[in-house]
Amino acid sequence: GVRMRMEGREEMQGAVGLRCTWDIPPPAGTQAKWVRLNVGGTVFLTTRQTLCREQKSFLCRLCQGEELQSDRDETGAYLIDRDPTYFGPILNFLRHGKLVLDKDMAEEGVLEEAEFYNIGPLIRIIKDRMEEKDYTVTQVPPKHVYRVLQCQEEELTQMVSTMSDGWRFEQLVNIGSSYNYGNEDQTEFLCVVSKELYNSPNGLSSEPSHKAKVRSTLL
Repeated sequence: GVRMRMEGREEMQGAVGLRCTWDIPPPAGTQAKWVRLNVGGTVFLTTRQTLCREQKSFLCRLCQGEELQSDRDETGAYLIDRDPTYFGPILNFLRHGKLVLDKDMAEEGVLEEAEFYNIGPLIRIIKDRMEEKDYTVTQVPPKHVYRVLQCQEEELTQMVSTMSDGWRFEQLVNIGSSYNYGNEDQTEFLCVVSKELYNSPNGLSSEPSHKAKVRSTLL
């Protein structure tokens, strides 16, 4: 009787040992459908099918267990030391094939992550969007602001030489001598200056700098 009890105990230990081995991920193909990813402390829940949409990506290789030995946290989620802010758009792109960004989210940040995870189609989409944006910004024609300043002949040189901050000398109109000092006639001029204002991407005109504003009021 004693011997049988011993054998029974050994069998039980064997069974416990077998159960423990499931803590190690089983070979590819037998793993569960759902995958947990811990990206920089934020946990994302997704499926193997989503992660493997882009076959060459780091995420696909990770969940197939190919040569990537990734650490896991206490819940069994794969640990990835990247910024979770930009991981949302990456995961959503794998889910539905579209790039959706919050208005405050920098495309450069998502591009950086897309390159890290090696998601080719997404990299191309972001680069195209960035190029398009650059193109539309450069296509906006500048607006011109003109100012007309009245000055005397002797003040002219000083005024033109002190113009800065994008103000450009356009035209000089002689309006004749209005009064004289002693025998000398002082010729008066109207001086036309202009400045280009470029439209920034958000549709607001860039203001002349504070220095330029101060100077124009002094003039």
